[in-house]
Amino acid sequence: MKNLIKFVFVAVTLICTHSAFAQVAVVVGVKSEVANLNADQISGIFLGKTDKFPSGATALPLDQSSGSTIRGTFYDKVTGKSEAQVKSAWSRLVFSGKGTPPKEVASSAEVKKLVGSNLNAIGYIEKSAVDSSVKVLFTAD
Repeated sequence: MKNLIKFVFVAVTLICTHSAFAQVAVVVGVKSEVANLNADQISGIFLGKTDKFPSGATALPLDQSSGSTIRGTFYDKVTGKSEAQVKSAWSRLVFSGKGTPPKEVASSAEVKKLVGSNLNAIGYIEKSAVDSSVKVLFTAD
């Protein structure tokens, strides 16, 4: 029984450690005119403070599935907020008519597909999922 408890403890620790060190890449399509953004600019887009890129073009943010590790890691590392805090902020914005939350997609593959087909789309994926179909604007380690 002691060994089982130790095994479960080690397994949970490894899972938590892995997600804590996950790297997130904020991406757009390779043909997008957006070259780079800093964390504050990305935060502004994903938290509904702005719906524009610095160039003035409308930004279409893409969120990963609610409760996913990548989503939690993105919000924690890039905005400094938990997913619950972000949901609360968006609830207030939607209720007041001041915003529409980012479109939710199921996976990094879907983010890559949508940013590739829409020049204004911006999303985040695992850094390990980056390939030639996307342009990385920002990386959070």
